[in-house]
Amino acid sequence: MGSIFSAIGRGLNAIVSAIANVIMTIIGAITTVIVTIFDVILDILCCRCFGSRRSGMRTGRRSTRRVGRTY
Repeated sequence: MGSIFSAIGRGLNAIVSAIANVIMTIIGAITTVIVTIFDVILDILCCRCFGSRRSGMRTGRRSTRRVGRTY
């Protein structure tokens, strides 16, 4: 009789764990979308406030000078 209750308990545990994993995945996706939206908004604000110099520094692009070089 104990093994029946144990099997039922393990089944319920598996169902609850599966539901929890689905909820955690949904919350993670929603959080990612919200963070991405705020990141885009901040990028737009930084470009408007600080000009293109700040956005170039943020993305890691470096300006290269080609003064005095002959090809």
